[in-house]
Amino acid sequence: MSESRFKVSLTPGQVRQYVKDGLDANLVHEEFHDLGDGREIGTLIFEKYFFRVKNRVALVVIADNIYGTTEVRAISTGSSEGMVFAFDWGASKDFAGSVQLILSSYIVGD
Repeated sequence: MSESRFKVSLTPGQVRQYVKDGLDANLVHEEFHDLGDGREIGTLIFEKYFFRVKNRVALVVIADNIYGTTEVRAISTGSSEGMVFAFDWGASKDFAGSVQLILSSYIVGD
């Protein structure tokens, strides 16, 4: 498992669109909720087959602005090659990090 967490100068809806357009993976689920008062939360779930781990890797992307600035969390899982060892040759980190690369121009500090 690997997680990437950062803040961006986009709305959650914009994050959702940029990630959907920029990520080379199968979108398996999508949710978006307008909570009122300009607050939103969106969730995207992707999967992608990685040859190096001979397995499908899942990626969950959550973007919300509940507390002001939009926070993005990208969590990848299911990337270990076997049942005993949780070694994944970097597939999990690469998949979670791909969201940060897509949004890199919009990342802001705390």
